Amino acid sequence: MPNGEFLRYVALGDSQTEGVGDGDDATGLRGWADRLAEHIGASEPRLRYANLAVRGRVAGQVRAEQLAPALALRPDLATVVAGVNDLLRPKFDAAGVAGQLEEMFAALTASGARVLTLTFPDVAKIAPVARPVRARVFDMNDRIREAAARHGVVLADVALLPVATDPRLWSEDRLHASPLGHARIAAAAAHALGLLGDDKSWAQPLPPQELPSRLHAAGAELRWAAGFLGPWIGRRLRGRSSGDGRSAKRPELLPLEGGSRASASS
Repeated sequence: MPNGEFLRYVALGDSQTEGVGDGDDATGLRGWADRLAEHIGASEPRLRYANLAVRGRVAGQVRAEQLAPALALRPDLATVVAGVNDLLRPKFDAAGVAGQLEEMFAALTASGARVLTLTFPDVAKIAPVARPVRARVFDMNDRIREAAARHGVVLADVALLPVATDPRLWSEDRLHASPLGHARIAAAAAHALGLLGDDKSWAQPLPPQELPSRLHAAGAELRWAAGFLGPWIGRRLRGRSSGDGRSAKRPELLPLEGGSRASASS
């Protein structure tokens, strides 16, 4: 669909789509979906944008809580990204998660919306401790590709980009993209939608950086485990979620404020 025809954009998903890692709760979260809206708004000032994503949600919750409100907003563009929280659960049903995503793809495309989704990068290259779920990521990506093809969903196949696992694209918790990472994801989505023409500068690798010593790397692993992995496991054991008590940050279609800020380097 050519640029300029997207007037009502609705984003569904979890923490990545909410924008965790790009800003904070005090100053506000931006995130790749906000940045994609800014790409569209740069040439379509009439765009209205809603973001229904809530951190911590698994795919079934995204479908149950966000699909009906999204359909009620009658989007002509919808993004659906979910499944990472499922991947990290002890009991992971790949077919079930893919089925939840496919239900959303089917319902949204049937309503006339153009739908876009993403694949997930190799988590083991971002956080080595996540190696046990690596096969799950590959399986989930294959299922997302197949479901997207069946329903004519636009796919930004982020998993195929070597730069996607560059540590500089990820926040300290290694679960959420950094501001640069969110900018790159938004650019990948904009390119998949045909908004950027032939410009693929966002897919280029970052300049080389000096590798840390083994001692420094080991210390970083310990600090990450204490600061992020431990609290995450604690929430799981208590049956808690980072999204408990939270609601969508932008539940209604609203005009963009402050103009376009999207940049693959900001």
